[in-house]
Amino acid sequence: MFLENNLSSSRLGGCIEVVTGSMFSGKTEELIRRLRRAEIAKLNVGIYKPKIDNRYSDNDVVSHDSKIVSAIPVRSAKEIIDLAKDNKVVGIDEAQFFEDDLIDVCNYLANQGKRVIVAALDMDFSGKPFGPLPGLMSIAEYVTKVHAICMRCGHLANYSHRLSDTQKLVMLGEKDIYEPLCRSCFSKAIDDKNKDLELFNNQKT
Repeated sequence: MFLENNLSSSRLGGCIEVVTGSMFSGKTEELIRRLRRAEIAKLNVGIYKPKIDNRYSDNDVVSHDSKIVSAIPVRSAKEIIDLAKDNKVVGIDEAQFFEDDLIDVCNYLANQGKRVIVAALDMDFSGKPFGPLPGLMSIAEYVTKVHAICMRCGHLANYSHRLSDTQKLVMLGEKDIYEPLCRSCFSKAIDDKNKDLELFNNQKT
């Protein structure tokens, strides 16, 4: 369980926190909340995001409920090391878009005594572990899994279902392209897609 009042001792030696879940689950909102509390505590805070994520803004981290904080876009995780030199708290949004070297970068920053807070999807559109997240969750002191609401049945959702048929791994989009689903509804949606694809292939032959 993540408790911010337990961070006083952890922060002396640095720590890694991961906030993860499906799309529309409030990951970025929780990241922003923790970073703002660190700013209230007058800590030097730096916020970074992958340059590829420009859905809402090139230079801001924006949650789905329109909470905004300024951020520095980077092409690679390694850039964060120099940029975060003076930061006591480092926030990283949409971390699933970075390469696996993000794991070493977060470890390095935490070993320098920094509090590193990472927000990211844990699974891709097909329900498979996404990018560096499995490794980050393994080395993190704190992991918080947040949930959206299933758009089909109203239960807790932890899958990001892509509405289009494209198999491209990285495809930026919002509610026009993705919907959060629970396990049961996600499995049914995948089965329905596979049946439609089989029917299409049979019609072609």
